[in-house]
Amino acid sequence: MKNQIYKGHLIRKCFGQNFLIDNFVIKNIVNIIDPKPDQSIIEIGPGFGSLTKVICNKINNITVIEIDSNLVKYLISNSFLKNKITVIHKNAMMFNFGLFAKQKGQSIRIFGNLPYNISTQLIFYLFKFNNLIFDMHFMLQKEVVNRLIAKPGNKNYGSLSVIIQYYCNVIPILEVLPTSFIPIPKVYSSFVKLVPHKKKQYFVKNINLLKFITKQAFNNRRKTIKNSLKKYFNVNQLINLNINPELRAENISFEEYCKMSNYLDVI
Repeated sequence: MKNQIYKGHLIRKCFGQNFLIDNFVIKNIVNIIDPKPDQSIIEIGPGFGSLTKVICNKINNITVIEIDSNLVKYLISNSFLKNKITVIHKNAMMFNFGLFAKQKGQSIRIFGNLPYNISTQLIFYLFKFNNLIFDMHFMLQKEVVNRLIAKPGNKNYGSLSVIIQYYCNVIPILEVLPTSFIPIPKVYSSFVKLVPHKKKQYFVKNINLLKFITKQAFNNRRKTIKNSLKKYFNVNQLINLNINPELRAENISFEEYCKMSNYLDVI
């Protein structure tokens, strides 16, 4: 495929660059985020600042994290933005959001049009700072959002659903057409709000065990859990946990996966 140029910039596929250009969508997103001057706000992947500029009409200071050096140069030279933004030239997954929050002395708000190729990986990284994050607003692939919000019995319900919902409440807000971006992606997008739980719904002793159990179960989702998890539980153990051993992975509730995780942590 021929390389695409936008505003004199060579669009870099390795960074998953799809620039939001739909002004109606941009205004809706900023209204949804509703930034306030006294808040600490970080944007991940501002690109040419389509969201940043509208945000800066409402507040006078925002921190942006951009990995592309060409876009960094654009942002710091932009006459409107340069006095309103602090630009961090860095991979967002190498940035210490916890230290930033502590330096600001308050919880932080994060938003961004995330590269689809690393979106879930980046969200999991942000969960390391969950107790210091007030909320997050992200543009994601619609298919991924369907998995984030899925409940037991839904075909999209999987390990990702369980782990994401352990950390936060996921609120889908706005569906976005491919034509709202340059270059036009082959997928539909959704804008979502993630609100970290201040108090977890269920206590989990070891989150890595929860990740492990759900992965094992959903890797064999056609099997009943007495078979897919037979290396870790026998039928009597499942029954004692009030879990039906004849159910398949997609019919096991969030609470039941937490129970199994905590049981394995003890034995």
